[in-house]
Amino acid sequence: MRALLFSSQHYDQETFTQAAKGSALDLHFQPTRLTLDTAALAQGFEAVCAFINDELDAQVLERLAAGGTRLIALRSAGYNHVDLAAAQRLGLAVVRVPAYSPHAVAEHAVALILALNRRLHRAYNRTREGDFTLHGLTGFDLHGKTVGVVGTGQIGMAFARIMAGFGCQLLAYDPYPNPQMLALGARYLELPELLRQARIISLHCPLTEHTKHLINARSLAQLQPGTMLINTGRGALVDTPALIDALKSGQLGYLGLDVYEEEAQLFFEDRSDLPLQDDVLARLLTFPNVIVTAHQAFLTHEALEAIATTTLDNIIGWAAGNPQNLVTG
Repeated sequence: MRALLFSSQHYDQETFTQAAKGSALDLHFQPTRLTLDTAALAQGFEAVCAFINDELDAQVLERLAAGGTRLIALRSAGYNHVDLAAAQRLGLAVVRVPAYSPHAVAEHAVALILALNRRLHRAYNRTREGDFTLHGLTGFDLHGKTVGVVGTGQIGMAFARIMAGFGCQLLAYDPYPNPQMLALGARYLELPELLRQARIISLHCPLTEHTKHLINARSLAQLQPGTMLINTGRGALVDTPALIDALKSGQLGYLGLDVYEEEAQLFFEDRSDLPLQDDVLARLLTFPNVIVTAHQAFLTHEALEAIATTTLDNIIGWAAGNPQNLVTG
């Protein structure tokens, strides 16, 4: 069976090639992002493997189906970028990777917290220039601080365990409370109350019509001045322009982003020789209390291996008439 991986990086080629050894799969790798203009590259491929920033709207799916594609194998947990109604109408099966390494994303969120709190990014640049002063590098103890976890699935739970290990007090928001969170001593609150009480807030919920711009100008106004916000979930959980006003007023004291609402045209590409055309992102990058990473939270050896193995198992299972991890909407 022939499968084409769009938006594939060198690490995808390495892990998928290794995972496919001994199978009958014929894998092809395409670094180009899947869009309406590039969908023709999938002509003759029964399976298309897509990543988070690939476009899978009705028009793209129609073009893929016309070219012989019958399976959309997502190498991600999220599927908000797929028009599931169109896929069903076209007879396209959609499978995903429901879990790979929740520890990878959770640990990256903690890394952002530590780096922002202790100003590691500023200290690194300063000492490389021969400046060994400590002015402006004062942080705070994490021990005893109140941490709000928004979304308490596998990743949110892994994050909460780490923060509990630091001795933090845990607050949680999720429509479906997790008994494991309660066992950690977390208290579930409505989101406005969590925003008012937490000193650090980390987003780990999926992107849906209900969670889009969950963090906006109104919710940011509910924060304690100087609150830290971390987003390793999906970019559109946050109304990004609203962050700028909150940073300027001091309502937000620290911001760590691994995802960005308009990242599709930017992330996973080297654009260092080009002027940054995104004015909002350019403005965010001017703040000394902001760290932006380019959607790398998932990027560990363990997570990559799990993504490759599960994705290929999904393709093989579907081809054998035993589909698994189907997305049904």
